Amino acid sequence: MAETRAAVGRQDGGPDHPGPAGAAAADGGRSGGSPTGPRTPAPRTAAAARPGPADAGTPGADTPGAGPALPGPAGAVPPARARWYRPDRWPHDVAGLAGYWASSRLVMLGLVATGRVQQPVEVVDLYHRWYEGLLAGHFPVGDVSWQYPPGAALVMLGPGLLAPLGYLAGFVALSLAADAAVQGALLRAGRRPGRSRAGAWLWALGLPLLLDLPYIRYDVQVTAVAVAALLAQRRRPGLGGALAGVGAMVKVWPALTVLGTPRGRSTRDAWLALLASAAVLAAVAAVAFRGAFGFLTAQHRRGVEIESLGGSALQAARLLGWPGRVHTRYGSVEFQGPYVSLVAGVSLALTCAAFGWLLLWRLRARRWTAATPYDAALAAVLLFTVTSRVVSPQYLVWLVGLAAVCLTVRGTSQRPVAGLLLLATAATTLDYPLYFWRMTEGDGPAAGVVVVRNALLLAAALLSCVRLWRASRPREAGVGGAGAAAGAGVAGAAAGAGGPAEA
Repeated sequence: MAETRAAVGRQDGGPDHPGPAGAAAADGGRSGGSPTGPRTPAPRTAAAARPGPADAGTPGADTPGAGPALPGPAGAVPPARARWYRPDRWPHDVAGLAGYWASSRLVMLGLVATGRVQQPVEVVDLYHRWYEGLLAGHFPVGDVSWQYPPGAALVMLGPGLLAPLGYLAGFVALSLAADAAVQGALLRAGRRPGRSRAGAWLWALGLPLLLDLPYIRYDVQVTAVAVAALLAQRRRPGLGGALAGVGAMVKVWPALTVLGTPRGRSTRDAWLALLASAAVLAAVAAVAFRGAFGFLTAQHRRGVEIESLGGSALQAARLLGWPGRVHTRYGSVEFQGPYVSLVAGVSLALTCAAFGWLLLWRLRARRWTAATPYDAALAAVLLFTVTSRVVSPQYLVWLVGLAAVCLTVRGTSQRPVAGLLLLATAATTLDYPLYFWRMTEGDGPAAGVVVVRNALLLAAALLSCVRLWRASRPREAGVGGAGAAAGAGVAGAAAGAGGPAEA
């Protein structure tokens, strides 16, 4: 055994008889021959090129998701990282975005304070009255304007946490905070590899187009929950589903944000978490308040609201002599007259058809990328918006928020849809509050504004569905297998981005 160890020592370069390997090690890895021969550089192997513990201090070596850091020159100073509390270190586009956001939101707050565009009647009259009833332990069951799930009580009670400000100021402050939270989340999402800050810009630019409306409705707060649910699904689908469940108990539509989760464990975790969180919130509301589910009996009696897609058809018919009229019912201005029930039935049938198409897409989809869950959520909410019997102006807050999430991913299929939604948002402001009452009186140009807005929404919905369908189908194989190679590259990129690609 001693002779064997000695032989191994002579071959492998022991302390007494260094072989080639031992000589190379003793020579600092710089020679491949005898110690007395000329020294030539040894080739650097892949193992030697990998950063070791000594590289831990180099830029990027301890950054999750970053590639291996290459050793920098001695004394090199790593670049300073931008911190939110150091505006002087922000990138120029981020600083410009923050400046625009602050100035535009200041204008929106000024419009709320002065009431020059519209009075905050919803908050001062409805929301505050509901708030007082909830403090007394019951939902506003006898109020036909209350048509919201029991989770909406959280939003109505929220301003009570800022009681010294008064209810209106507290509500506006919470809406502003939700707006800022969405802006920060989109900006953070756009920093990752393969992402874009275009979504943050869309939200910053799109919301002020509605003037002061976003701050005197509670849709900004619901949109904040839905945006958080979508952005959380990539890494933590269970958390994303739980947030979607909370949002669904506040205003139903955030439940659609889990429609595009990748098949398998992600879908199971997200959908089960949605059901669990919604059930818990519903149970708490049922125990804490009386009449938690009274909203269910009010929805089916709603008619055709004048700003809906069906309402646009009736608007055109009225200009051609249809004898219908408008009246205020269930908190909205609706049509009444011949064929209204038929139009309402067609709207419900289209909603069912939209749901069937979404299920078909879900079954037939074969490619999932990082953008697919976001794109599917936008397409779903667009479909249910345009087929609804009611399309209120604040619904555009949802659509702008979802489109902004889509634009955080460079590979999204919804870029043209986002452009159409910006145009529809601007047209919505012309509709409400500027020309709304003229439209109710049958004014032709005012009715034309809402018809154009609804045409833009319909075009956006159809385009969104077409592009989602095409993006979810396998690509055709090219000559010589080039298409298959490209598909494999897309699948690999999607998997690297955290979204599985399915064959």
